[in-house]
Amino acid sequence: MSSQTSSHKPRVAVVFGGRSSEHAISVVTAGAVLRAIDRDKYDVLPIGITTDGRWALTADDPERMAITDRRLPSVAELAESTEGAVVLPVDPSNREVVYTEPGAVPKALGEVDVVFPVLHGPYGEDGTLQGLLELSGVPYVGSGVLASAVGQDKDYMKRVFTSFGLPVGPYEVIRPREWEKDPSAARKKIVDFAAEHGWPLFVKPARAGSSMGISKVDGLAALDEAIEEARRHDPKILVESLLSGREIECGVLEFEDGPRASVPAEIPPVTAHDFYDFEAKYIDSAAGIVPAPLTAEQTAQVQELAVAAFEAASCEGLVRADFFLQDNGEFVINEINTLPGFTPISMYPRMWQESGVSYPELIDRLLEAALQRSTGLR
Repeated sequence: MSSQTSSHKPRVAVVFGGRSSEHAISVVTAGAVLRAIDRDKYDVLPIGITTDGRWALTADDPERMAITDRRLPSVAELAESTEGAVVLPVDPSNREVVYTEPGAVPKALGEVDVVFPVLHGPYGEDGTLQGLLELSGVPYVGSGVLASAVGQDKDYMKRVFTSFGLPVGPYEVIRPREWEKDPSAARKKIVDFAAEHGWPLFVKPARAGSSMGISKVDGLAALDEAIEEARRHDPKILVESLLSGREIECGVLEFEDGPRASVPAEIPPVTAHDFYDFEAKYIDSAAGIVPAPLTAEQTAQVQELAVAAFEAASCEGLVRADFFLQDNGEFVINEINTLPGFTPISMYPRMWQESGVSYPELIDRLLEAALQRSTGLR
């Protein structure tokens, strides 16, 4: 890819952590990204967002960002101060990042040329950070405001996919007002859905990721607890029927000539867990099969669907698309992730590694594309 024409090295702010329930996984992802960025080509400024929303100057120390002995890392542990805050001015003519501490003179940290957001979930992956960066006029890796919001909200994601003719499975949505107005009527909607599509069901937050707050429900006895767990993460919940079949994932990456799909991967059945939940993904390191053992026709079909989903949601940069290959041979799209995990065991970089794009090259390509893309309407 073309290199920067300016004499200075582009400055990358890696922004991670955040206020969502995926805070720790974002920290782990940031550690992997910081380790892989070419320091001969880029200057790097790590900025962590604490669980209460403070932007903190953090140590550039990937080793402290890993999961160790099943213990999850946090920005609070990495922050250089318990009170200092990083401020990004909302002014397109000024990209100077400032660090402030109570009772001290603000310190300029220099200009930022591009932001690599590795935030997962609400307040980062959902268009909120993207909107701030648009106002600031700072280029960033990944999708814009609309695509990020659509990619975060599984309700509207499925509506968009349906409108573009992409295959989605049966689902029901319980919105916050429905539950607050009449919980029994909202619960009846779920029971009626189960009567039509059968048990078990999956009850999940509509706007969370990393399998947070998801419950597999085998019958009425466990339903209320599952609803409560999902609503703990998001007042809007999604109910999906069980789709029997194989779990297939596919990465999409934007190249100069447009988006391309990686070789797909398969998530095998997880014997120690009821489904591919948070523990299976990040603690017990369930291994995906890359490439997935599919026929050439199936591989081409899922790659085509992955790129179609990327285009349908107006995505940019990167996406991981997740599918079920049903027993009848048909693919159903489950969801897309506009900022998929980049942890050492994450499927997205593994799929591209197998497709001939190394981890450092993947990071470099995403940064180059972001630097060449303007903010604003495009």
